[in-house]
Amino acid sequence: MMAGETQTLIFEKAIDVPPAQVYRAFTNSTALREWMCNIATTDPKVGGRVYMAWNSGFYTAGHYNKLEKDQEIAFTWYGRGEPGITEVVVVLAPADGGTRLHLEHRGLGTNEEWASMLREARQGWEEGLGNLASVLETGEDLRFINRPMLGIGLSDFDEKIAQQLGVPVNVGVRIDNTIEGMGAAAAGLQANDVIVSMANVPVTDYPSLIAALSGQKAGDTVEVIYYRGAEKQTVNMKLSRRPLREIPWDAGTLAEAVNKGNAEFNKMLEELLKGVTEEEASFKPTPTEWSIKEVIAHLIHSERGGQNDVADLLKGQERIYDDNPGNVQAHVEATIATYPTLASILAEYHCALQETVELLARLPDEFVMRKGSFWRIAYNILEDPFHKQTHLEQMRAALQAARGG
Repeated sequence: MMAGETQTLIFEKAIDVPPAQVYRAFTNSTALREWMCNIATTDPKVGGRVYMAWNSGFYTAGHYNKLEKDQEIAFTWYGRGEPGITEVVVVLAPADGGTRLHLEHRGLGTNEEWASMLREARQGWEEGLGNLASVLETGEDLRFINRPMLGIGLSDFDEKIAQQLGVPVNVGVRIDNTIEGMGAAAAGLQANDVIVSMANVPVTDYPSLIAALSGQKAGDTVEVIYYRGAEKQTVNMKLSRRPLREIPWDAGTLAEAVNKGNAEFNKMLEELLKGVTEEEASFKPTPTEWSIKEVIAHLIHSERGGQNDVADLLKGQERIYDDNPGNVQAHVEATIATYPTLASILAEYHCALQETVELLARLPDEFVMRKGSFWRIAYNILEDPFHKQTHLEQMRAALQAARGG
């Protein structure tokens, strides 16, 4: 705590959930990420760590000073570039079936050195507590809901891929596909373009891309700088509004919706693969493009990864990454080696799909009531048909190439 005169920022918030849920939102790393920051790790005991980081590059570290279950949380706060250590104290009280939250950020200095920190802290807590209420009451993360869409899917990018594409940089984000009717497609961006700057913010990886969208809204026009092969290009792109789906607040209904979508996709997949030979299914159009079997292996990994995500959220111990971990070619090849025929790898894919449905159907009621986590699962998995449709077209192109088209 800084010596001398200090001041305190005070916030009040009524949240329509019991105090236990609000308490968890300040002491569980997954729950903390769902409303406050992009990365968090906590050790909820007196003296235990509390660390938060944002894609903007800001982070804060501290430790818990006080923990009274469902009543009070206090922790130190020392943010990157800040003049000194401060303290956050949160007091929770039952009120009309919900919670009255009282938060004080104490020990802030009064001189010019603290001015920018004060502005940012006030804005951060006002927005953060508003999002806390939204996540706990409705499941909706306002940071995600209000963020505009580019309308792109991303793929791996490293030095080897850069050489294969003839791109003279090793960092950036590579476009895998664009969504018709959205900003990127309308601006003329296409697969294998590598974005290196957006809205005058350098883009080196996925977190920096998200940071570039910070403060932007649907309808805004931003400058995008990208490479198409060796040629550096610039285009103005209008950001699209994010489509929102209705979330079924019941595990069984969610499982049924996913199962129906799987059946529709499987029918299209079966039609595409009718009469396909083993040789055609193993054909790679180019050294950097996947064969049909490799695409199916990737879909298996996506399904398994989704199951791991659900299990992590059920446990409240979510794995976090500094960047999108991307695909591992050795893993793709290992799956094909294990299921070497088209029939066997398809059978494994269908098993993975069914396992996801069975897992969703078994989500306990108490987890569904943890709306932030359940909303994330439901939104992402109901969005999944776009991912599958993209890879269906990829398989169609691989088959056409195999047949000399």
